[in-house]
Formats: sequence, C-alpha cells, structure tokens
Amino acid sequence: MFLSNLIGFTCSWTPEASLNKVLLFAGDPKADLAYERQYEQQTYHVIPEVIKNFLQYFHKTISDLIDQKVYELQSNRVSSESIEQKIYEIQDVYENSWNKLTDRFFKTSPWPEAEGIASLVGNDAVFLILYKELYYRHIYAKVSMHQLYDNMWLKPAPFPPQFQSFSQYRCKTAKKSEEEIEFLRNNPKIWNVHSVLNVLHSLVDKSNINRQLEVYTSGGDPESVAGEYGRHSLYKMLGYFSLVGLLRLHSLLGDYYQAIKVLENIELNKKSMYSRVPECQITTYYYVGFAYLMMRRYQDAIRVFANILLYIQRTRNMFQRSTYKYEMINKQNEQMHGLLAIALTMYPMRIDESIHTQLREKYGDKMLRMQKGDLQVFEELFSFACPKFLSPVVPNYDNVHPNYHKEPFQQQLKVFAEEVQQQAQLSTIRSFLKLYTTMPVAKLAGFLDMSEQEFRIQLLVFKHKMKNLVWTSGISALDGEFQSASEVDFYIDKDMIHIADTKVARRYGDFFIRQIHKFEEVSRFTKFKTAVEL
Repeated sequence: MFLSNLIGFTCSWTPEASLNKVLLFAGDPKADLAYERQYEQQTYHVIPEVIKNFLQYFHKTISDLIDQKVYELQSNRVSSESIEQKIYEIQDVYENSWNKLTDRFFKTSPWPEAEGIASLVGNDAVFLILYKELYYRHIYAKVSMHQLYDNMWLKPAPFPPQFQSFSQYRCKTAKKSEEEIEFLRNNPKIWNVHSVLNVLHSLVDKSNINRQLEVYTSGGDPESVAGEYGRHSLYKMLGYFSLVGLLRLHSLLGDYYQAIKVLENIELNKKSMYSRVPECQITTYYYVGFAYLMMRRYQDAIRVFANILLYIQRTRNMFQRSTYKYEMINKQNEQMHGLLAIALTMYPMRIDESIHTQLREKYGDKMLRMQKGDLQVFEELFSFACPKFLSPVVPNYDNVHPNYHKEPFQQQLKVFAEEVQQQAQLSTIRSFLKLYTTMPVAKLAGFLDMSEQEFRIQLLVFKHKMKNLVWTSGISALDGEFQSASEVDFYIDKDMIHIADTKVARRYGDFFIRQIHKFEEVSRFTKFKTAVEL
C-alpha cells in the first residue's frame, strides 16, 4: 500500500508503467532503425559524473525510505520523524534537484535511457519505474515534436495527449515525404481511436472504479466492491485517471455530452479522496468547464471555472518549485480566464471578487469589445483557450487538403461563432432594459433601429438564451434544472414591456472582511520584518 502511494505521489496522472503492457506503437521502420542506433550510442555514452552521483543518491533515498517503512510496519511502530525527513528529502530531489540538472544537462535532449542507468541503481525495479515516468514526462514537456517522432519512443507518458499529438501529426501532410505518407496510408490502425478508447475503458473496468465511486459517494466502503485489482491503490488511481482521460478524449472529439457522462460517478462539487493530484484536478475542471460552455450551460461553466481558478489562486505557491507543473498549470490558468471572460460576456452574473478583479486586469478591454459584439475578439479568445481538437478519421492521403488538420478546430469554431452571432444583440438589449421599468415595445425597438416584429423576436431570443440547465444537486454533472440568473427580467403585456431588476445587491460585508484580513497580513509581516532588522 505504501509503495503504491509512493508511486502515486511521484506519478502525477500518467500511469506509464501499466500502460506499457497494453500499448503498442507501430512506427516507421527507418525511424525505428534510427532510434535503435541512437539508443545504442546513448547506452554506451559516458554519463556525467554529477548525474551518476545524483541518481545513486536519489535511489538510496527512496530505498532507505521503503526499508524504514517496512521495518516499522513489521515491528508495529508508528511513523517516526526519520520517515518524515526522508519524504522531505525525496520531495526536494524530485522538485528541485531534478529540474536544475535537467536545465543544465538535458534542456533540449532526453535523459539517459533507464537501461543505461540500471547498473548504477542495482537494477532496482521500483526505482526504474519512477525513473521511466520522469524520463518520458521530460520528453513530452521539453523535447521538440520533431525529436519525439525521430526517437519514436515506445511508451507514451501522457496517454491521451500522445494520441492527440500523433493524430495532429498524421493529418499534417504538407511537409511529409512520399515515403512517409505511403507508410501512414498502409498503416491506418496506428493510434486508432477505437484502440485508445478500448485501453482507457479496459483500465476503468479492470479497476472497477465506477462501482467504487458509487459506494464511496453513498458513504460505504469502496474496498468492499473493489475486486481483485481495484483494491490496489495503483490500479484504483489508474482507473480514476482513465476516466479523466476519457473526459479529455471525448472533449477533443467534440462529444461534450459523453465527455461529462463518463464522470457521472465523480462528485465534482465536493472534495474527495480521489482529488489528491492537483494537476489532474485542474485538467478535469478545465475540460468539464469547456464542455459546459459548448453545451450552452453558461452558469455551470462559470461556476466550474471560478471554483478552480480560486483554487489555483490559493495554492499557486505549491507549484512554483516544480517547473513542469508550474508551466502546465499557468497555461491552463490563462486559458480558463479566457473561457471565463467569454462565458461572463454571454451570461453576466456575479462571481468571487478576487477572480473578477483578475479577469478585469487580464481581459477588461476584450470583454468590453465582446459586449459590443466584436466577433473577432470572441474568435481570438476561443482560439487561444480551447483544446486542440482532433479528428478520429484517418485522412484520405490521395486527396487531402493542406489544412486538413485544422478542420476539427474550424468546425468547433463555426459552431461557437454561430452561437455568438445569435446573441449579438442581447448585450445591447440588456443595457437598454436596465434603464427602464416600463416602455412601449415600439419605442424601445426604435432606439435599437429595429422593426417591432424583429425586436419581439430578439426579446424571445433573450428569454431563451438566458434560461440555462443548471446543476443544483446530485452526483452527475449532467443533472440540473432550468434557471435564469440574468440581471434583468421582463414580460410583455400587449404593447408594453415591463422590466424588473433582479440584480443581487453587492455584498459589501464580504469585501470589507477580505480587505481587513489583507491589512492584518501586511501588518504582521511589517512587524516581523521590523523585529528582524532590529
């Protein structure tokens, strides 16, 4: 159990070790040969002495920790301070030393292969699993795509992202040689979408994670239904991460209903034992929020984005020492701010003051332009913040458009732009409605340079678009009730429009309390600094 937890701690959400058994990557024979030659050169290449010393120290620290834990379990002792100290040492090596040595020796190239350093660590299988995870994570994060395909690495660390990368690579035919295209044409089943889905669903079924989540949510013991494999922490988390992988994959394919459907047993609105990995948690909320946005469930999208951005804001210091985590989280943080700006423009509602302040600083000007109906700004923000969509279909290499790889994105952008255009007049109508309590329909239509019939149609559009399916309770994120959180409401009686302001009064008390807390923190810090200087 402890060993599984240790592996779970070091492997954020890419279970490469187990996927290795079920994934096969068929590559270009010439690239495979080049890879083997490079591997042979790398195997016999002299590893710098500082790297040897680091790996031996890293291995010794982990081995000592496991040995100490086993000894304490066998002698029925509680966890000692030495255990805590060793865990701290491992975390320091993992988050600091590894990144520093990477920047110094392997900034644009991979670390030595696991087989090449196995003798340095006594062929320790447990340590080599951890090392391979770090090795492939570094390749995916730092090594260029060109090097990725040159190396033809056999064990993809982040499984869904690797499938995504290959799908985009396969569809980009402009710079490919005839030989390369011929190979892809003759091997259409490489990274077939059905095979990818089968692997993820197999891991879900093997771990029995859905049944475990059902029992856990109802207050029962998940172990009672875990089965032979699911009771192991490693398989349990593999199953959970596979659900997140399915969420991501269905979102990339544009099936937003199914994307959220696979998480029907995960209670997103409640912190649980399964949300222990921050990177996984943030990725989950990003894709769930985006799916809500594309399903026109704006209120749910705003709630999801606001909650996770507040979480990132409060825990950002956790990630600053770990380069790859910080880069990934910072990118998704920026993307979610962009998506939140879009959602709030299309469906104005109150959110946390600190998030709203950040949003104004980042996208204040763009939000004003979007409120005026500037479609170009909508498209720019969407292009920046959306995931990289992909097509599950292998292209017809005999007649393929040079921009074929962009078609999935263009299709989703078209759907989004159509929705924006349908709501183009709503922001202006909303601003006029806020100014009056009663007004003849014909007169208000004249202010907007519309005919009375056209204006009535736009009022119906307003009513329709401002009424969303909103999650209120239950486990499934697809559940909900139709609600309207619009700041204005109205009804038409004959030729008169009657308007009611439904805007909730600003909660000044919360604002002042937050400012008082900030002032107290500044005051304590000032006193401490003064005492130190004295």
